[in-house]
Amino acid sequence: MFYRPEEGHGLPHNPFNAVVTPRPIGWIATRGADGRDNLAPYSFFNAVAYVPPQVMFASTSAKADRGDTKDSVANIRETGVFCVNIVSAALTDAMNRTSGPWAREVDEFADAGIDKADCETIACARVAAAPAALECRLTQIVQLRGAANFAVFGEVTGVHLRDDCLVDGIFDVTRFQPLTRLGYQDYAVIREKFSLKRPGE
Repeated sequence: MFYRPEEGHGLPHNPFNAVVTPRPIGWIATRGADGRDNLAPYSFFNAVAYVPPQVMFASTSAKADRGDTKDSVANIRETGVFCVNIVSAALTDAMNRTSGPWAREVDEFADAGIDKADCETIACARVAAAPAALECRLTQIVQLRGAANFAVFGEVTGVHLRDDCLVDGIFDVTRFQPLTRLGYQDYAVIREKFSLKRPGE
């Protein structure tokens, strides 16, 4: 099968995000200028640079109470900071609860029963139980083609690692089993890993 996206695919559901899988989930915590906390998952997320460490996530829809975007991007525009929380298998249900189209005044931490912790380098909450959290300062927001498509880039200014996820100095993903996004309404959990050496190493 071949199709051109502008002409449609003729399938019951869009296969695009099922092709680009698995994707890590950035559970983005923000705080608005009004002091309200927000937490929402984004599967268009990844690390993009080492020195200095940088990450990005993309928001692709809008809410009526936020104009051209959603709470996360709106809050980052106001404050210039955000925190990326990594989702473990144990946090699956809580993460899913925070994906709802809640009004801007809803604190998703409280709504989903998630304990907060303070960030160290930015004025923002983070998920206390997350295996890792990346405190970030905004570097740029890029408006992509299409309505409500924004890519948000940030420099990592602080890194939290849960102590039980460190084994002999290695951050071991099998200790917390990362949740990943597949296509449609599907997810997967990473339960095993293997290593490869690059040629020349």
